Amino acid sequence: MLSFEEGVEAVRFARTVVDATVKHQPVPEVKLSEKFKQKNGAFVTLLTFPRRDLRGCIGIPEPIMRLKDAIKEAASSATRDPRFPPVDKRELNTIIVEVTILTKPELINVKNPREYLSKIVVGRDGLIAEQGFFRGLLLPQVPVEYNWDTEEFLSQTCMKAGLPPDAWFDKDTKMYKFSGQIFAEKKPYGDVEERRIDREGN
Repeated sequence: MLSFEEGVEAVRFARTVVDATVKHQPVPEVKLSEKFKQKNGAFVTLLTFPRRDLRGCIGIPEPIMRLKDAIKEAASSATRDPRFPPVDKRELNTIIVEVTILTKPELINVKNPREYLSKIVVGRDGLIAEQGFFRGLLLPQVPVEYNWDTEEFLSQTCMKAGLPPDAWFDKDTKMYKFSGQIFAEKKPYGDVEERRIDREGN
């Protein structure tokens, strides 16, 4: 877990990377706390302001690189999310930057797929669906924002992986869960807040 001050650092750093990437400039060297030297998964999400429409979201799910490097890679890639046109520098003042720090994904062991419904908590867990080469991830905040129940969350994660919505019933499909700590700008270049993602508020 990051402290609030470290969360602010994470968002400020991600914003620096986003701006430099969009402006085709080198990312300036930024000194970060010791925490950012530890290996950790992270996602960077870009949202339009004030509508909060998705503009890009890319990340490193597994703790395979230093947190600083994971944020740098995610922030740069989020500006070129293949689902959208590349972010233009004229948009920078109308986009908010959000960073999600991930716990290590853990396999959800079940004997019957229906057991997933009692082992996943919407508002706490993010999900990864995996079957062979197919893999898809949805962050913990997604089902809350779309008001999905657990079953819909499972189905949507499978579809994100390019699988049928009922693939979570398939014994060959592995489901992983993780949690996320979210820090985001309140407005473009504005103050940073830690977001709650349960049903009771942001």
